Amino acid sequence: MSAILKEPALDIRPMRTEDLPEILEIERRSYPYPWTQSIFGDCLQAGYSCWVGMRRNVIEGYGILSVAAGESHVLNICVRPEARSKGVGRKMLRHLIAIARRHDADILFLEVRVSNLAARSLYQQEGFNELGTRRDYYPHDKGREDALILARTL
Repeated sequence: MSAILKEPALDIRPMRTEDLPEILEIERRSYPYPWTQSIFGDCLQAGYSCWVGMRRNVIEGYGILSVAAGESHVLNICVRPEARSKGVGRKMLRHLIAIARRHDADILFLEVRVSNLAARSLYQQEGFNELGTRRDYYPHDKGREDALILARTL
């Protein structure tokens, strides 16, 4: 009889400056136009809600949320390529939703690339609705790509 090895739980903790080299590597492997170290540093310094999801002392995902005046906005959520389709993105998103609620936000916004079908599916499953489109929002190899503006009430 073979034993089935269960994945350890994903532990979510606040992002730290010393996490940035690993985060930047995940960012570079995930996006053709990744955020820079200074953007992440600015988010930490500004006091945004920045989180990492850890398993076996490895960052598997991260998320950044801003909250102000009853509104919240997911600024970035990303999962290490090897950890995708394992629930990491969903757990990170649900954590950000919980943080927004704790800060008494009434609504949560985000933008997603039109071409990112996996993320769009996750957001729809988690109760987000399409509000509109930001034309030419994201850089793209062939110019710019539109973003869908999504929101869900909290």
